[in-house]
Amino acid sequence: MPGLLRHLRQTTQSLSPGYFSMVMATGILSLAAHLLGFPALARAGFALNWLLFLVIGALALAHLAWDPRRVRDDLFNHLNAPGFFTFVAACSILGSQSLMIGGSLRLAVILGGVGLVAWVGFTYTIFTVLTVKPEKPSLDRGINGGWLLAVVATQSMAVMAGLIAPEVTQPLRMELNFFALSMWLWGGMLYIWMMSLIFYRYTFFPFSPADLSPPYWINMGAMAISTLAGSLLILNTPHAPFLDSMRPFLKGFTVFYWATGTWWIPMLLVLAVWRHAVRRFPFSYDPMYWGAVFPLGMYSVATLRMMEAMELHFLGFLPHVMFGIGLGAWALLFAGQLRALWRDWCRPRPD
Repeated sequence: MPGLLRHLRQTTQSLSPGYFSMVMATGILSLAAHLLGFPALARAGFALNWLLFLVIGALALAHLAWDPRRVRDDLFNHLNAPGFFTFVAACSILGSQSLMIGGSLRLAVILGGVGLVAWVGFTYTIFTVLTVKPEKPSLDRGINGGWLLAVVATQSMAVMAGLIAPEVTQPLRMELNFFALSMWLWGGMLYIWMMSLIFYRYTFFPFSPADLSPPYWINMGAMAISTLAGSLLILNTPHAPFLDSMRPFLKGFTVFYWATGTWWIPMLLVLAVWRHAVRRFPFSYDPMYWGAVFPLGMYSVATLRMMEAMELHFLGFLPHVMFGIGLGAWALLFAGQLRALWRDWCRPRPD
């Protein structure tokens, strides 16, 4: 048993702060299956996602207990710190599943509350430390698409509030809608700030295949979840008069977010071809790729909700296509994850 514990401790030493992206990817595909009319698949994804959330959460707590210095170093690192925001988004996605698939408002509220506390803590800790630390990397070494996980986390809180609001009575319903609107607007502003820096890094610094890491797909995912939050606000206008007065604004910015996210898809595909086909960068399993599966599922869910909110039924084929691609990518990655775990645990362990 001591040897097993030592092996487990060695395994958690390399635990990425962004590992909750597996929960994000699994959860959003489960929600897409629910909305597209595949109840068995949705329920299976819901059950699996609870298991993943609990296991990854336990490993993260063990990592914090065994290696607090390493966790602190990740929290204060420009490239690793944004990964902590995956926990916030994972709470929101699992809370959404609990409400829509599990029918539990209580679980949704609890997970939303935990996510909100984590969002406040990570937001003001990470950005304060990265602002005041004396030694900082240059822009080309210190920023990537993973920074947009802060946007995803922010918008996930807007989504959570937008889903819970119709389930509660006034005045809490009004307050939740106002909170959702505020987070939606702040998330959009944060995207503009960060995307400006990321696009500048894209075009004015040398770019190697190794620099094109999977988190760059969050460029699209952040806009997809912004579209979802905006669509929920539009759907909530009947019971929030101040939202009803803003309906044209909400619709305009929701389409703006959706169009921006759609623009990124061909660009990211071209860059992926350049990375792996032209520059021959090896493709192997990396937990970071879960951050590329989540945007595919989110785009499907966001488009479905936007179609419902704005009666854009001619977009009906897009959610099915993106869901199919996302499900295929998830299956490949999950197989890669199981294979990696098998290799790791089959290594000889000290007694």
